[in-house]
Amino acid sequence: MERQTHTIDARNRSLGRVAVEVATFLRGKQRAQFVPYKDEGDFVVVKNITQIRITGRKETQKFYYRHSGYPGGIHAKRLREFFEKDPKQVLRLAVLRMLPNNRLRGLQIKRLKIEE
Repeated sequence: MERQTHTIDARNRSLGRVAVEVATFLRGKQRAQFVPYKDEGDFVVVKNITQIRITGRKETQKFYYRHSGYPGGIHAKRLREFFEKDPKQVLRLAVLRMLPNNRLRGLQIKRLKIEE
């Protein structure tokens, strides 16, 4: 099996729509011989991530959470703050959460390259 490279331009496109397209290519669902237990996806390069469109009120209402493991150690960051600091990480997390949580997920997300 030979892997192809797909280039996606994220300029003026919705974050979720781009993430769905990227996740589909990473899993290899566009291929006729797709099976969910094999890693036969392609490489994906996403360009112009800083010009991606975030629709609705998500910039102010969506939060990203992390926890230190200690009582009261939850930290929340709004999407706007997170996007201003690292727009690549916003798309990467969106794609990562669309991939199935199994042993193939780490291999599939490594084939994602994000350029600004």
